[in-house]
Amino acid sequence: MHSAEIKKGRKFDQVVEGARTVFLRDGFEGASVDDIARESGVSKATLYSYFPDKRVLFIEIASREMKRQADEGAGALDMTAPPEVLLPIVGRKLMDYLLSDFGQAIFRTAVAESDRFPEIGRKFYESGPMLVRDRIAAYLQSCIERGELAIDDVLLAAEQFAELCKVRSVLCCTFDSNFTMDAEERDRIVASAVDMFLAAYRTTR
Repeated sequence: MHSAEIKKGRKFDQVVEGARTVFLRDGFEGASVDDIARESGVSKATLYSYFPDKRVLFIEIASREMKRQADEGAGALDMTAPPEVLLPIVGRKLMDYLLSDFGQAIFRTAVAESDRFPEIGRKFYESGPMLVRDRIAAYLQSCIERGELAIDDVLLAAEQFAELCKVRSVLCCTFDSNFTMDAEERDRIVASAVDMFLAAYRTTR
């Protein structure tokens, strides 16, 4: 089994910032190790001393970027808003990210390399699906405390909502590179997800 252990050193942050610039500009396939080393101002030997494989480096950058976007997104949301107001916003943000080129590149790379580098799969899950689940669950808990929702298993409900928002879109996008979905269809799927979720969990008053 290959190891994808990351060894931090004096120029680690320098490499990460340079790689972030290149990956966000060129994508995973378009980014070369030479370009990353050049942007980071380090030699390829130094880069490889921190990250033994381009995929490992990409997932490190991706996990940081996913957490950054999640933090920024959560900061812009009114967590006191009722679920019929906030869940459509959360669902649309989730769908837009999952269907983005960057989101798809992360998913494909994590799935393809998880067997060879188990750390990649773990890091992807913890900084992506698990982080989203936990953020949604925290909001759902606040809704329960306000008497707006009745949920026995909050983590399960959070995962259910996220999965409802992926209907039709994520698998089609993953297996068909030409697949697109316009804004109207995205809104329709998210609205349906919210309706189904609230039908199951909204309290009757």
